[in-house]
Amino acid sequence: MALLKERPARTTRTARPLTLPGLALATLGVAAAWSVHRLLPGVPMLTVAVVLGIVAAHLPRVRGAVRGAGRPGLSYAGKRLMRLGIVLLGLKLGLDDIRGLGWASVTMVLGVVIATLLGTWWLGRRMGLPGDQPLLIATGYAICGASAIGAVSEATDSDERDVATSVALVTLCGTLAIAVLPLLQGPLGLDDAQFGRWAGASVHDVGQVVATAQTAGPTALGEAVLVKLMRVALLAPLVAAVALSVRHRRQAARTATAPGRARVPLVPLFVVGFLAMVALRSTGLLPAVALDAAHTAQELLLAAALFGLGSAVDLPSLVRTGGRVAALGLCAWAVVAGVSYGGVLLVTG
Repeated sequence: MALLKERPARTTRTARPLTLPGLALATLGVAAAWSVHRLLPGVPMLTVAVVLGIVAAHLPRVRGAVRGAGRPGLSYAGKRLMRLGIVLLGLKLGLDDIRGLGWASVTMVLGVVIATLLGTWWLGRRMGLPGDQPLLIATGYAICGASAIGAVSEATDSDERDVATSVALVTLCGTLAIAVLPLLQGPLGLDDAQFGRWAGASVHDVGQVVATAQTAGPTALGEAVLVKLMRVALLAPLVAAVALSVRHRRQAARTATAPGRARVPLVPLFVVGFLAMVALRSTGLLPAVALDAAHTAQELLLAAALFGLGSAVDLPSLVRTGGRVAALGLCAWAVVAGVSYGGVLLVTG
């Protein structure tokens, strides 16, 4: 009987995930990504973090640690640290920024997001991509890259492999945009302000938008950041809509299997935090020093999260569905670039 009494305590201790090794690996990944960004300022740190995570998962000497003892901590970084980073992302946006764009531009951004989201999701379903990949990829293209994928994956409780594949694709295409879009400014007849708005409406991650738009000067950069932050503002209502859909689809099944389980929240707590940070930024009470510190913390948290997600990418599995994933990425890129280009011309023409 004594042995039977001791067994539950021993099981509880061994079931507890050991996150420290994985968090240490994520910290090293962030340090490496920061170093690369310092050497090559045009390459966003978050992009480097994803790439380094993928590389670490396939290096012979590191792969065992990434997929073994480090996995719980890396998964923790990909989920929990991502939430904290998204909360701090709200400090980049104030209500004055939205008002400064004007209703025509706000409507244009809303149209681009809706067209990209629905079009990419529909294409992904038609191509037969597995799991939540169509929705996650559509979200990344439409809103703000890997941060949006992480936010929506929390609401859908998506498989980590689906999240990692979606992040890898969106990061790759966003990185290519840094090189491709500046080459198209002249042929498309865009002045600096128009190019900035086009970059802000069509490039995925905030850092990638900055890297793309700065090639055309400060006017383009300012317009790009404003438009991009408007897309970021749509993250909260999108996650709320997805969470509501998930609650309707899964509540019956969850109630049947676990009657005492709590209902799926309509708005995840980290989205409430994001909106609270937007409200706080809008008050104008925060000094520049605090905003700079929050920006640094947000970059570090998201870099750790993206390193963790990148380390979950399995290239052999990705290759097996790579043709369909790449095709969806190119089609989605054409959709967001084409719709945003038309919207910019309509608003500024």
